[in-house]
Amino acid sequence: MGDSDPKKLRNICILAHVDHGKTTLADQLIATSGGGVLHPRQAGKLRFMDYLDEEQRRAITMKSSSIALRYEEYFINLIDSPGHMDFCSEVSTAARLSDGALVLVDAVEGVHIQTHAVMRQAWVEKLTPCLVLNKIDRLISELKMSPMEAYERLLRILHEVNGIMSAYKSEKYLSDVDSILVGPSGEVADGNYELLEDDEEDTFQPQKGNVAFVCALDGWGFTIWDFAEFYAAKLGASIDALKKALWGPRYYIPKNRMIVGRKALGTGSKAQPMFVKFVLEPLWQVYQAALKPDDDGEMLKKVVKSFNLSVPSRELQNKDSKVVLQAVMSRWIPLSNTILSMVVRCMPDPVVAQSFRIARLLPKKEVVDNVAGSNVVAEAELVRKSVESCNSGPEAPCVAFVSKMFAVPLKLLPQRGPTGEIITNVPDENGGSDSDECFLAFARIFSGVVTVGQRIFVLSALYDPLKDETAHKHLQEAELQSLYLMMGQGLKPVTFAKAGNIVAIKGLGQHILKTATLSSSRNCWPFSSMMFQVSPTLKVALEPSEPADMGALMKGLRLLNRADPFVEVTVSSRGEHVLAAAGEVHLERCIKDLKERFAKVSLKVSPPLVSYRETIEGEGSNTFDDPRFLNVNSEYVEKTTPNGRCTVRVRVLKLPASLTKLLDESSDTLEEIIGGKLGNIYKKLEHKTMSGAEDDDPIEALRKRVMDAVESEVASFYGEKDVDKVEKSKTSWNEALKRIWSLGTSHVGPNILLTPILGANVSDASALVHGSAHVSAKLGFVGSSTIRNRNNEALPGAAESLSVEAESLESSIVSGFQIATSAGPLCEEPMWGLAFNVEATITPPVAPSQELETSQIQPEHFGLFSRQVMTAVKDACRAAVLQRKPRLVEAMYFCELNTPTEHLGRMYAVLARRRARVLKEEMQEGSPLFTVHAYVPVAESFGFADELRRWTAGAASALLVFSHWETLSEDPFFVPKTEEEIEEFGDGSSILQNTARKLIDAVRRRKGLPVEEKVVQHATKQRTLARKV
Repeated sequence: MGDSDPKKLRNICILAHVDHGKTTLADQLIATSGGGVLHPRQAGKLRFMDYLDEEQRRAITMKSSSIALRYEEYFINLIDSPGHMDFCSEVSTAARLSDGALVLVDAVEGVHIQTHAVMRQAWVEKLTPCLVLNKIDRLISELKMSPMEAYERLLRILHEVNGIMSAYKSEKYLSDVDSILVGPSGEVADGNYELLEDDEEDTFQPQKGNVAFVCALDGWGFTIWDFAEFYAAKLGASIDALKKALWGPRYYIPKNRMIVGRKALGTGSKAQPMFVKFVLEPLWQVYQAALKPDDDGEMLKKVVKSFNLSVPSRELQNKDSKVVLQAVMSRWIPLSNTILSMVVRCMPDPVVAQSFRIARLLPKKEVVDNVAGSNVVAEAELVRKSVESCNSGPEAPCVAFVSKMFAVPLKLLPQRGPTGEIITNVPDENGGSDSDECFLAFARIFSGVVTVGQRIFVLSALYDPLKDETAHKHLQEAELQSLYLMMGQGLKPVTFAKAGNIVAIKGLGQHILKTATLSSSRNCWPFSSMMFQVSPTLKVALEPSEPADMGALMKGLRLLNRADPFVEVTVSSRGEHVLAAAGEVHLERCIKDLKERFAKVSLKVSPPLVSYRETIEGEGSNTFDDPRFLNVNSEYVEKTTPNGRCTVRVRVLKLPASLTKLLDESSDTLEEIIGGKLGNIYKKLEHKTMSGAEDDDPIEALRKRVMDAVESEVASFYGEKDVDKVEKSKTSWNEALKRIWSLGTSHVGPNILLTPILGANVSDASALVHGSAHVSAKLGFVGSSTIRNRNNEALPGAAESLSVEAESLESSIVSGFQIATSAGPLCEEPMWGLAFNVEATITPPVAPSQELETSQIQPEHFGLFSRQVMTAVKDACRAAVLQRKPRLVEAMYFCELNTPTEHLGRMYAVLARRRARVLKEEMQEGSPLFTVHAYVPVAESFGFADELRRWTAGAASALLVFSHWETLSEDPFFVPKTEEEIEEFGDGSSILQNTARKLIDAVRRRKGLPVEEKVVQHATKQRTLARKV
């Protein structure tokens, strides 16, 4: 397979919601085309791709794994991926290496939340999808639907899936229109309209052959094309005509043997669509005949005879009707032939796929500065063209992408090489001599030929061939020790592999942490980063049960961090080893791997560490009625440095919710822009956003999104009537956006530091620290000349030396702002959605003689002046937040639940105990299940699935995915003041803590901060040393 023609290759992945039948479908394909590794009778029962013990125990897939299949003259690399949200990172790794995707949807349950997620992943990675509607048999045997009802249900699911794809197409279409109409010259070129895609046509159309109707468990399936060939001779119609007529409102008139539309039928006609009459009704008849206890099997014998099926008599005479049905159906319309023929027919080969996926894989870059050498740029462009054409020639540069590293026990590696020689497998250098794990790279070759023993460059995502200083950090050279074709758990050694193949590579364990680009040339751009649907939000602190095992734990964490593409291992400020996972199931698997594979020590796991944010009260009028940071005379908090030379005044305002969310989601882009990584040497011509749209200028796109977020919030708050207030508020916000000094935390985030207001009341003997709105300049709100003019302004009477000193303190003010926003006043959690206006004025130092007369304290006693300013800014920012009614912000999960009607009340009881907020409930048409959508706080989600299963006897299921941050409306410092409050809560001496205060105190206890609480022990009796009865 490694030396096969790329045009005879197909790289596909299976994507679906959890329990929709991905692994069962893979079993059926492996049983018929996997080279005998799985017996057909075990297909659907063995779950061949789920070879981990934890996967078999939980009956879910936890990692993406690949296997090579052979169908006719084609080779197919099939990647099975998880459907559980906790393992969505594995979906990203599978999608990056594939060219096509089989999207499975359960015909009973329909489209679920994870179906949306995997389809978006396929759209972003530019995969060619095919739709597989699974579990068709349940419509017959469980739901007892008629063929017409089943057709309507399938039609509804197909419309819903096409609606999802149309939404993604619309996003790209509108973005393409904007990029064409709003050009640098203001003119529209006629040729540009050819770039716009026609999205009037649905993505999935049964008449095109890219929709399959299957039952993976019983091993049968079909497309419209299969039945078109069956009925072509019988009905006297062409195959092409039947392909179009067997789906949709097409009806067959037996009298004149014509196919007509709905309009040609009479008003009282009871004719059924051809799909119902010629496809579903025969299936229903076979199933009903087989499942009837008193049936003699005449219908099945008729099917066997009509299609000349070779079914062993022992299977036809089996007492179990399901066995007989499976034997007949799997031979009449075999599943593997249906799926694999659809894959070969509808999905592109690597040569075709890489030509249109290149914009996502390797975005084109144009040099706008003459610093870099032309030879480097020319060679990098040749490498990109080689990837685009999937050049598999021996002279082509070798380029591959590693989507993840996975650990394999040494005992499972092949003991013999491709030619039969004995191989001595040794562990990786980073694993140590006592490690029995070996790390392999899960990679796809995009250009050239990879051979065993080849020297290759390993490029990280930050490598830039135009910058020599990045080479020593982000460029390594490695030797490829072994190449394997993956066969599920098994590995088949090969000596070389050509472009288009998916292989496992040994020898890169000590060079790659998560992902990397492999290239035979140093002058190659790294592949674009993969998109993950969620981020790891569940964190726990780990420590060994025995302190002596700390070294083993640290080594195990390093190995786990390399083996799992989504886990994050960090060390907290308190010295704790923190493990971050996507959810409870993911965390349990990580801890199990640590205990049994990587660290092999007993562990103590802390309760989950939940992250919070801190903000202030300020919805509606507080945000938009005359922004307070533009008013010089508004209320402020004032702090003075210990030496009395600097006075800091801080005003704080809450940002609009949409702007806060935008700044938080765009942190990666902001880091590139503010850090100067964009625009200095090159600019990206094709910058991919999360929606899959392409923007010529990411800076301009972000600036436009910021302006749109502010304007939409202002317009929605005031409405259409108050036009004057809307314009006044927009003008005020536009002025504020021109004064952005810094962002926080870590210089990127949802908090803003504004430069002081010009014209503030400052005495002649002092100087104001002006700051510089360089973030506004980076984002294009102001020009660089405006920044210089503002910085060079000096107040009347200020000495030149004092102005220079004031300018030198700008970094101290920014540092104080960063410290304050990273640890708020409530429980030292990061701040959220706040704008700070800091005015710092300094006075000249006191003369030495006067200072000695007034005080004997030397100025060095207070420490460096810059540190004093930094501390004063930090304290003033935190005090300003406390003054403006602080609130706690908690993370929220979006929860999708499915439960039968009889368990609905118990499910609501569980949700109520978890502080959940129900959004909607609806009954799934044609089934007894209710679907409920709700928001559940992350802090209340631990053990939620287990409690739900326990209270509903396992009938209810839930899926959690991170949604947003939400402010708790409760005041953590609430004290009754009004008569109504005193009447309800008392005088405040015995009032119970509200939820916000309980959460704050819990975090403060965990961090070792002081907590205001009354501890009363043994209040009923005084305890003394004497024991008296």
